[in-house]
Formats: sequence, structure tokens, C-alpha cells
Amino acid sequence: MNESNGGDTPRQRTVLVVSAHPEARSLNAALTHFAVEHLRAAGHRVRVSDLYAMKWKATVDADDFPDHGADRRLSVMADSEQATLRGRLAPDIAAEQEKVREADAVILQFPMWWFSPPALLKGWIDRVFTSGFGYGPRVPPPYSEGALAGRRALVSVTTGARSTAFSDRGIHGRLSDVLHPLQHGLFWFTGMAPLEPFAVYGANELSAQRFAAARREYGRRLDGLFTDEPVPFRSLVGGDYDHDMRLLPGVERPGAGGLDLHSR
Repeated sequence: MNESNGGDTPRQRTVLVVSAHPEARSLNAALTHFAVEHLRAAGHRVRVSDLYAMKWKATVDADDFPDHGADRRLSVMADSEQATLRGRLAPDIAAEQEKVREADAVILQFPMWWFSPPALLKGWIDRVFTSGFGYGPRVPPPYSEGALAGRRALVSVTTGARSTAFSDRGIHGRLSDVLHPLQHGLFWFTGMAPLEPFAVYGANELSAQRFAAARREYGRRLDGLFTDEPVPFRSLVGGDYDHDMRLLPGVERPGAGGLDLHSR
């Protein structure tokens, strides 16, 4: 990652945008293009992984680890760690890991399908965040200033539902809860600092006026990519959890429950 120049001039940062939508004329493609242009205009270096255009392989299998013998049982965690530490991962995985290493921030752009990212993006996560890279015994502990500490992370998601359906009393549950596996389970687990997600609701019937408003709001969020306060998740090494990774009694905020227990 780039180091600070120590002066008053904002330094150039590198942002990785990972986009997952099969249609090049989609709203998600438009938001990806907007983010790339907006960040570049701000002086940042931007790299894009358009997973559908790349024809990304979504499944983890023995082909990911070229040294794995066909006669041996595949142990994904152990074999991925060994291949990672030896520099012997499949070339497409190694290339994406290098993009993450170089990045000061990672943006995931995707439509919400069945309350989760598209399978192709999940496959990118499964294959890229190997043991020894994003987690594992030879890197700092998870849920802390971990393996990928120092990076910002932002989810930009579109959904056909209205915002009220993803509210505290909405039938789908709060958006922060639905995205918890990404915000807490991917970003914070690996040490990245997750920002509050950006969402475009009612995406299936988005008027030109609402799209313009979404672009303006997204621009404001991108402007704060390196200055906005991240979600204040608790650190595993901060004294709030016991040896079994259970939150200690009495440290929660008054009235907090469910997933909110893990935020300060």
C-alpha cells in the first residue's frame, strides 16, 4: 500500500473495485463506471475486477493448488495455506490477491440476489481470501488489526426492495444484519475497516431523477472513503471476549442485542 507523503497534499491511494453483474448496461455497471471515474478524478489509482467479464471461476477445487497431488485428499484450508505461503496458487487467484495487497480500499459492487451477493462474487471471496493470506495461524488474529489491516472496505449494493423492507421493523430485516457476513465476517475478520454500506433501493424501477440522486449520494460516500468513520466492531483482542470467543457479560451497550452486541 502507498505510504503517506507526510505533507498537506493528499496522497494518491489505490482502490480496487470488484464488480459482479452479468449485464454491461446494468445499474451495477453504471455505478462501477461512476465510482471509477469519480475516484480517478479525485487523484486515486483505480483497478477493476469485473468478474463476469473476466469469466471468473467461482468454485474452489484442487486446480486452485497446482502442487496438490491427485492421490491426496483435498483439505481446502490446509492446502490453500500451503500453496499461499509457497507462492503456488493458481495464477488467477495470485493476481487477485496482489490487487488486494496493493489496495488501500476495496469496494464490492453487486446486486443483492436472495439476500446475498451473486455466486460469482462469493466464489471470488472463497478463492481469493485463502488461509495464509486473509486469515490463518501465521497471520495476525481475526476480528482485529489482522492480516489485511490498514485497508478500508465498502459494500455498494442494489436491491429491488424498498428501503423500509430493510429497516429495523422491515420484513427482510435490517440491511446491516443481512450484510453482516460481508461487513463483519469478511472485512473485519481479515482486519479491513468496513464503512457503512451504500445501497440503492427500488433498483428495478429507478427513474432518471432517482438515479441522479443516487449518483450524488454515492459521490459523497466515495469522497469519504478514507475519512468516514468505519463501523465500530469490537476487536477479538480488545478484552471484550473470553477464550471461547463469547462476548463477556456486561460489556454490551444498554439495550443492545443480536448482532449489535458486536459493535461498540
